[in-house]
Amino acid sequence: MTQLEALQSALAAEHAAVYGYAVVGAHLSGADRALAARHLDEHRAARDELEAIIRERDGVPATALAGYELPFEVTGRSSARRLAARLERATTGAYAGLVGTSRDDVRRHAALAMQDCAVRQARWSGTVDPLPGLRT
Repeated sequence: MTQLEALQSALAAEHAAVYGYAVVGAHLSGADRALAARHLDEHRAARDELEAIIRERDGVPATALAGYELPFEVTGRSSARRLAARLERATTGAYAGLVGTSRDDVRRHAALAMQDCAVRQARWSGTVDPLPGLRT
């Protein structure tokens, strides 16, 4: 995988996370809803940053899909929290792929983003993956 392909993969994961967090937030209230809104904003910012990095490398950022298939039906607080954790696990994995194909500033950016995603995943799931971003 080239660096540009890995950037596009991370961007696709961010597009999916933005969509998914809109669903998550609709099924939460109180502090959980506020946390989901903050994480949605963080994913929007990450998406925008990836689009800028892709353009800097003369690429054309992939656009978001009109909709995304969710891995399961979200019906309340428990399933919304589970979806949030799953979105974070997916973005962590996408950034791990970018770390492996990049150098210098892009690698640093991807490593920090991967860390942010892993922390958010732990907040939603209550557990920490032993090797965040890597399939074990």
